[in-house]
Amino acid sequence: MKTLNDFNFDGKKALIRVDFNVPLNADFIVTDATRIFAAKPSIIKVLEDGGSVVLMSHLGRPKGKEDKFSLKHIVDKVEEIIGVQVGFVEDCIGDKAQQAVANLEPGQVLLLENLRFYAEEEKGDLDFAKQLAQLGDIYINDAFGTAHRAHASTTIVAQFFPENKCFGALLSREIESINKVLNDSVKPVTAILGGAKVSSKIGVLENILDKVNHIIIGGGMTFTFIKALGGQIGNSLVEEDKLDLALAILAKAKEKNVQIHLPVDAIIADAFSNDANIKEVATDAIPDGWMGLDVGSKTSEIFADVIAKSKTILWNGPLGVFEMEAFSKGTIELGNAIAKATSKGAFSLVGGGDSVAAVKQFGFEDKVSYVSTGGGAMLEMLEGKPLPGIEAILN
Repeated sequence: MKTLNDFNFDGKKALIRVDFNVPLNADFIVTDATRIFAAKPSIIKVLEDGGSVVLMSHLGRPKGKEDKFSLKHIVDKVEEIIGVQVGFVEDCIGDKAQQAVANLEPGQVLLLENLRFYAEEEKGDLDFAKQLAQLGDIYINDAFGTAHRAHASTTIVAQFFPENKCFGALLSREIESINKVLNDSVKPVTAILGGAKVSSKIGVLENILDKVNHIIIGGGMTFTFIKALGGQIGNSLVEEDKLDLALAILAKAKEKNVQIHLPVDAIIADAFSNDANIKEVATDAIPDGWMGLDVGSKTSEIFADVIAKSKTILWNGPLGVFEMEAFSKGTIELGNAIAKATSKGAFSLVGGGDSVAAVKQFGFEDKVSYVSTGGGAMLEMLEGKPLPGIEAILN
């Protein structure tokens, strides 16, 4: 696996695919700069070696060239975080881009315009990738968030750098962290899978059964399992067509000696609202007209006990509707348990949009071992699928 440390960038132009797909408010101010901070180490390494940096990224889902999706809006934020002046060019291929790159001196950084202003980017167009490739001597992929897409800038471009391509610092860490859970783990290993639907986690469940000792299940997907086992779930979220699948997963886990932990009690509400009436009941005895929106206190204790004994922890998905204060306690308690285990030497990896949001919201970011920057990409890796952006560097 070639990384930044395999190259000296002195006098070289590094073409870096970063993931600067960051949220902006109505005034085009970046509201969460996590992904820009994540790209900083790779950029600094190239500059300190005496090279220059050409950054390419997408932003949003533009239909053609739309000003609101221009990367010019984030230049100031990138400068502030990297601590170096950042040039900007209003295109990512063609004469303008080539001229701007030709003028680049060692120690300088240039940001290209949004790759997705061209439909060829998402199509994985060979000629478009070739034009991008002309803008650098060495290609670095540091965009984990898009590594599962076979786009021109994440995958196709790599073939024009047969010897001169590598993973950036961020992408290297992502691969190492997921490998640490899937292939290199210290037992016991616990995976926490939350979120709304069993269907979105089937691939992960099936792939990790051979690699973990415990699986904690939370969120809306709980109730598909509880109903499959004959429980009363009231108006809770359920996938009626996945009841047999839930039973099959439980049977397979038993066969492989993996303990599945389902919530034993739930915080239920009579409406999907922070102001609803709430009470705590057994998960399999939810009355009609009520729905489970968080785990109960007994469940939190049981889960915390499992986590305390774990040496490797994967957290993908919250335990309840944490965005509403009334239903956030289970997710917060879980975060506390993971933070405590981490402080005692466990390795903890958090990934997937909602669990990352929860970790940030409740201040656990620095209390876990690693927070992944890619939701879809991480899920596909956990499912055991090869990611095109990673394969392109390895091949």
